[in-house]
Amino acid sequence: MKQQNYENHSKIDPAYHVGIALLSLITLILTITFFVKNVGTETLLSFVVLFVVLTLILIGVKLRTYALQLQDRIIRTEESFRYYRLTGKSLDASLSLKQMIALRFSPDEEFPGLVERAVTENLSPNDIKKAIQNWRADHHRV
Repeated sequence: MKQQNYENHSKIDPAYHVGIALLSLITLILTITFFVKNVGTETLLSFVVLFVVLTLILIGVKLRTYALQLQDRIIRTEESFRYYRLTGKSLDASLSLKQMIALRFSPDEEFPGLVERAVTENLSPNDIKKAIQNWRADHHRV
């Protein structure tokens, strides 16, 4: 795998971000066109098709949201445990979830110090990522 760093750490899944999103948009446009053209003659069918497409799009959005929420909970648990394993202390409760997610890229050697900096200086997730000297890749983010 390609070495991950600050510049290339965000992940795009072509099947989801391009394929499914683009097909959903095209389907929605075609459905709205069908709805507008047929609302007087085929009103019930027009509503059914529109509602089915909107329902399918909402299901796709919610499934993505659920996966990301679960992943965020797992990252919070992993980073809290990692901090406890390295320091014997609980992770500071003032850290935001986004800060914890950014901290996952720091190696064990930098992690405790970077956590302290994040808490005392209230570093943004972006600043945390920029402060990491030796990037710890995360190729498993959904």
